[in-house]
Formats: sequence, C-alpha cells, structure tokens
Amino acid sequence: MRAVVQRVSSSSVSVNDEVVGSIGPGLNVLLGIGTNDNIKDIEYLADKIINLRIFEDDDEKMNLSLLDTKGEILVISQFTLQGDCRKGRRPSFIEAARPKEALELYKAFVEYIEDTYDLSVETGTFQEHMAVDIQNDGPVTLLVDSKKEF
Repeated sequence: MRAVVQRVSSSSVSVNDEVVGSIGPGLNVLLGIGTNDNIKDIEYLADKIINLRIFEDDDEKMNLSLLDTKGEILVISQFTLQGDCRKGRRPSFIEAARPKEALELYKAFVEYIEDTYDLSVETGTFQEHMAVDIQNDGPVTLLVDSKKEF
C-alpha cells in the first residue's frame, strides 16, 4: 500500500463538477492499493500517516501530528500509485489490486482511521474520474509505503 501524503491548507475532490469531499487544514492522502496488501498494511500506513509530525509547532519546527493540530483528512483512492515505470514508456499496473479487492481495502483504511482515531474522513468516489484541488501547505509532500520499498 502506497500513499502520497500532502500537508494542505485545504483540499477538495469533485466528480462531474460536484464536490464529494472537502477539508480545511490537514492532510490530503492519495492511496494506492497493491495486489498483496492486507489489514497489516492498512494499520501500518494509517498509523504512520496520522502520527507523522509534519505540522509546525510554535517554534516553526515540524513537530506536531494531525491529531495534535486537530486537522482534517481527505483520502482519495489512486491506483496509478502502483504503476511500475521502470521498463519502457507505458506504466505497468500489474501490481495494482483489482477493483473489488481495492474497494474493500480502501473502505477498511478509512474505517480504521475513523474507528481508531475518532476522526471524520472525507473521501473521493472510488473508480470515478475525479478532479482534485490541493492547496499544498509548505509545500510538504511525503511518500509512504507499507512494504517500506522507499
């Protein structure tokens, strides 16, 4: 399971020009689910993201987590994060989970965050063409991988 985590001042996602998810200050998470991902990947990645100390404290040091700042979170499924671009010019998506399995894990990821951290999670619409508006704050952007491949 892979994620692009961005600290944002605001973020929203729209489908057919209708906003389906929107947050103020917090984290925008683009989530890619792989063929071998399971509940352990969900727990590791969610715990890591929610507790990342990437928000500034009073001394302007990145020392606070989403929980510390009482920020919001928007999680958007993005299978292209599992794309392999090492060979040729067309990405291979063989390692991306099939839609049915990916949807189950995506929902489980969101539910885990809501249940474990008592956070309300905004989402995109699975398997739809989405327009994402990200107001990156910093900019701060991190890559997190449950298999620790990078």
